[in-house]
Amino acid sequence: MNVKYRVLFSMAIAVLAATASLAEVKTDYDRTADFSHYKTYSWGKVHTQTPLWGDRIQASVASALAAKGWTEVESGGDVSIMAMEMTEDHRTLNTYYDNFGGGWGWRRWGGFGEGFGTSTTTEETYKVGTLVVDLFETNTKKLIWRGSASDTLSDKSDKNIKKLNSDVQRMFDHFPPEVKK
Repeated sequence: MNVKYRVLFSMAIAVLAATASLAEVKTDYDRTADFSHYKTYSWGKVHTQTPLWGDRIQASVASALAAKGWTEVESGGDVSIMAMEMTEDHRTLNTYYDNFGGGWGWRRWGGFGEGFGTSTTTEETYKVGTLVVDLFETNTKKLIWRGSASDTLSDKSDKNIKKLNSDVQRMFDHFPPEVKK
């Protein structure tokens, strides 16, 4: 594979990875909780590694809940919300092969194809951020709903804020859950 094709192949992989990088969003809830009784919420602890993100997380969750008709109160809401943000380094190895020569198969000396060429392995380190949002019934302190989102982080704060808002909206897409009778 010559340099031109290697560059085009790398670009195609990068574009594919960029378009397929939707966050992994998961939710679960207490099947016995009656969400029709909850209309107000108060914030508990928001644990973040960077203080700037606490307000961003609260604003994003508040926006999602306001769209569902819920109201924030200073204290004593029907539901208490706790949130935790974590980041973690992930590592991936990419190997590219060049000059496969004769390819697979037996040759005149009874061995595999002539010259397997060279390979280059590169290491890429990237950050993955995870947000966990828990809703507790305030009176019983019982967990009634949990949402989480994990996504690759950018070096650009604006991109990360957009991802946060998008991921939180996806987290609350089917909220409040309808309890099946």
